[in-house]
Amino acid sequence: MKHRLISLGSLVPFLAAATLVSGVCAVQRDRSVLPTVEGTFSSTVAYDNYQLVEGLGTGWGYACVIATPDKKILFDTGADSPTLISNMEGLDIEPDSMEIVVLSHAHLDHVGGLDGFLQRKGHVTVYIPSSFPNSVRDVITARGEEYEDVTDATEISAGFHTTGEMGGAIIEQSVVLDTPVGSVVITGCAHPGIVSIVARAKEMLPGKEVHFVMGGFHLLSASDSQLTSIIGAFRDLGVQKVAPSHCSGDRCQQLFKEEYGIHYIESGVGHTTIYSRTRPTLTRVGSTLSLSWEPFDTGAYAVQFRDDLLSGKWRNAPGTWPITDTIWTEPDISQVDKRYYRIVSR
Repeated sequence: MKHRLISLGSLVPFLAAATLVSGVCAVQRDRSVLPTVEGTFSSTVAYDNYQLVEGLGTGWGYACVIATPDKKILFDTGADSPTLISNMEGLDIEPDSMEIVVLSHAHLDHVGGLDGFLQRKGHVTVYIPSSFPNSVRDVITARGEEYEDVTDATEISAGFHTTGEMGGAIIEQSVVLDTPVGSVVITGCAHPGIVSIVARAKEMLPGKEVHFVMGGFHLLSASDSQLTSIIGAFRDLGVQKVAPSHCSGDRCQQLFKEEYGIHYIESGVGHTTIYSRTRPTLTRVGSTLSLSWEPFDTGAYAVQFRDDLLSGKWRNAPGTWPITDTIWTEPDISQVDKRYYRIVSR
């Protein structure tokens, strides 16, 4: 097993959004997320009450930008549009590039940014649970946009599924991605129960491993015994990696982190994940950094940094996938401007 480690010099301790050109990405400085790559799936948290990247706004709510090989989709809109749009722009995500909006449930912290977003970005179709109040439909049609009511599990776009309506008192839909590394479940608040949602995802994509579950787990008031039971159910369902945020609760995060260890992912505004069986390679020519991709049997990587080669803890560069392995071989580290960076791939 070999891991490629590269020093990136005086680059600030995070990487940037980039545009793929003939398999090579030119990386700008002073930005915050890794690029999406043509033909892959990715998710970027654009609204949350947890912050992963400094300089981005927070608020009680949730929104996630999802890129598939075919579409760019906004899942939920947070509580307000100014914060949502500012974060998207700060992440080099153009709001006008969104083609579909999917809303999980009708609570303000998930639909509050809808009207302002539609005012900024037209020509989208909004997918809403059939049980939504007509007031939400009125907002959509008043902006000249179309909506689709969702009742049952549906594939909205290639590889992008909704669970359909779930729950009782609070009806909600969640997102399931059919990616090359397994299924990815993204929840808004998980009012129907996070375990029930993951079980539905397994039913929808039989034979697929649940690679990742992220979003709001709605476990703020759960007891330790309840949390332990839920974590055990995750293990029984074969969930490989988790990233609870928004309404999950600090204690939920703590216990999931204790159980999942290196497979627990810190999440919040700016958290970007690329779901692809590829390995990134960084090169530097003068002051220009480039990110190229080559086939590799992994769906996880990280960019990490530290200022002292022999001491101190490696830290994840915000917006990147955290460390997934603790064994390192054949390191190749050089020092430039007293900061060391390494790419980690499993």
